[in-house]
Amino acid sequence: MIPFSINTLNLRNLQYYLEYSFQYIYICNVNKKEAILSSALILLTEKGVHNTPMSAIAKAAGTGMGTIYNYFPNKESLINEIYVNIKAKEKSVFLDFDVEQPIKTQFENYLRSIIDFFIANPTYFKFMEQLQASPIITKESREEGGKSVAPVHELLVKGQQERIIKAIELDEILMFIGGAVLAYLRWYFHQSETKTTSLKNQTQMVWDAIKE
Repeated sequence: MIPFSINTLNLRNLQYYLEYSFQYIYICNVNKKEAILSSALILLTEKGVHNTPMSAIAKAAGTGMGTIYNYFPNKESLINEIYVNIKAKEKSVFLDFDVEQPIKTQFENYLRSIIDFFIANPTYFKFMEQLQASPIITKESREEGGKSVAPVHELLVKGQQERIIKAIELDEILMFIGGAVLAYLRWYFHQSETKTTSLKNQTQMVWDAIKE
């Protein structure tokens, strides 16, 4: 009969081994998936959707075709995950907002923050610029991505209730704001030198357009 102490030791070793194996496999899987997503983001923004086959993404990520299809059944699902991930990161711009501030101040902070977010992440902007209106992005992904602007939606609703924001359909106001952000970023990334007053001026013009 095996002594109890050895049995206990073996069980502990087995438990440690299983836990370590699970963590190792999980970390490897996460790292592989992240490598695929990162490589796809770079290639898609540099070469475009049609010039970026899954084989090129797998090669750039240092993985095989079988592995990439374990995570993503097709290129469309991969693109949609990148879209949703970027939209989720956009939410970070609202974390430090003070809802007790005047609506004008909150709006100006939002506009500057979302522009700063994309200036700090130009690859995200290039991806969104190319694929924001693409039919590749599914309805489900758009609905999930829409959560990133929920605080802005709530702010605009409050502004309309207080007769500070124009009584226009919110979808139209959000479309206008999104267009202004897109236009400014396109202009910004094509400048060799940007005046410090340019963002302030753009923010004021957008506010003037939507306020009562």
